[in-house]
Amino acid sequence: MIYCLLFWEFAKVGLFCVGGGYASMPLIEASVVDTYHWLTLSEFVDIFTISQMTPGPIIINCATYIGYTATGGSILGSLLATVAVSLPAIIIMTLI
Repeated sequence: MIYCLLFWEFAKVGLFCVGGGYASMPLIEASVVDTYHWLTLSEFVDIFTISQMTPGPIIINCATYIGYTATGGSILGSLLATVAVSLPAIIIMTLI
């Protein structure tokens, strides 16, 4: 069940957030910390900080770390969150 919710939440972020990784953080925080309580605010801030330091897009790094942490260290959760946040952009650009 957590995998479906994780995929859905990050797919919404990938589809509706325009403006880059920094613009999407409030939406991610609202769902991950406030709605589903997968992470505490302190854990979210730590993950966001690590995502800024690692190479690559912040939103993808953040989705990967949150997926891994929220599912209890599952690689599948990490993969699902990463694919979900990227999939809307891939589909839209393919259609264009």
